[in-house]
Amino acid sequence: MALENFISTDKVIEKAVLVALTTAGQSAERAREYLDELEFLASTLGVQTLKTFTQKVDRPDPRTFVGKGKADEIREYVTAARVDVVIFDDDLSPSQLRNLEKLFKCRIYDRSLLILDIFLQRAQTAQAKTQVELARYQYLMPRLTRMWTHLERQRGGTGTRGGAGEKEIETDKRVIREQITLLKQKLQKIDKQSATQRKARQNIVRVALVGYTNVGKSTLMNLLTKSNVHAENKLFATVDATVRKVVWENIPFLLSDTVGFIRKLPHHLIESFKSTLEEVKESDILLHVVDLSHPAHADHMDVVHQTLAELGAAEKPVVYVFNKIDLWETMQADIEDENERQSLEGLRESLFFDSDTRPDTVYVSATRSMNIEELREVIMKRVKERHYTIFPNYLKNETY
Repeated sequence: MALENFISTDKVIEKAVLVALTTAGQSAERAREYLDELEFLASTLGVQTLKTFTQKVDRPDPRTFVGKGKADEIREYVTAARVDVVIFDDDLSPSQLRNLEKLFKCRIYDRSLLILDIFLQRAQTAQAKTQVELARYQYLMPRLTRMWTHLERQRGGTGTRGGAGEKEIETDKRVIREQITLLKQKLQKIDKQSATQRKARQNIVRVALVGYTNVGKSTLMNLLTKSNVHAENKLFATVDATVRKVVWENIPFLLSDTVGFIRKLPHHLIESFKSTLEEVKESDILLHVVDLSHPAHADHMDVVHQTLAELGAAEKPVVYVFNKIDLWETMQADIEDENERQSLEGLRESLFFDSDTRPDTVYVSATRSMNIEELREVIMKRVKERHYTIFPNYLKNETY
């Protein structure tokens, strides 16, 4: 089951069904929300979702994730509709994966593998490609089954097949171990080069855009830097960190656009991308971009906070940039009961109720260029504070 084979190279659209559980720790509403996001992930790769299945259980079935009755129901639909792939919203154990492939007779993906596939398609730089490949192989190692033929091109010479069944899987594992070793060595060289580049930037203020995926970071990057960073309405449109030098009021600083975060981000992917996310860790100021029009924006903020904590960047100065304010205002206007409508002040209070201080907040619309000048002023204020710390004698000089 090659990750690359999942991406259709011709115009044949692959068909999928999605599966999620409602448990004590995950309500039906939350499961529905996760499935909507999973469908968006699938559509990002051009995969069409035919149907979704949910089941209420206390805990996942250790053999097939869903219960036997639900598994049979899914199998019947998969067979009748000639489904290409079944995608689960949670990670599957190696044994669950093997059992489900035998039962459904088609490819099985879980959320992590789907995200890895998107990253594999979107990565552009040598560093990002190497990081994704490493995460991919680390994830695949314990999940090899006889149905998988994704390493066919890596095998070579005579006698490498070693027979079918378990011998073939052992050959696959050996190939993966060799690839992991080579990729780690390659990544070490790339990381050294990146570290040298970052060291050269120590005497310049660094600002990083962070946020949940598809909140509009790249569009904001283009507005603030007049650059042409790739931006589109798809999850993980940006995988590689992009850095641009900006000069405002004769003060230079670096602005970087980083990969978007997402719920249930694969652990291997976080580990592999830590070197790319050094742009976040070593930044002086974070611009936390939030899609205010999304009903789960508060949850998305929590995901970003948790990921920043994992990266050791939780204590950095933050400017909250609430994007898509135009859509939010339209949504509020459509609420018939005035008592249920929310003001911006009420929104701010609800979002930062537990905070000891009220952080800088700016409400913008990147697509309509609303309040961008206000955002520039807030960023410039923060940049100046940091710049004067680096160069305390700056004000004494007429020019930089």
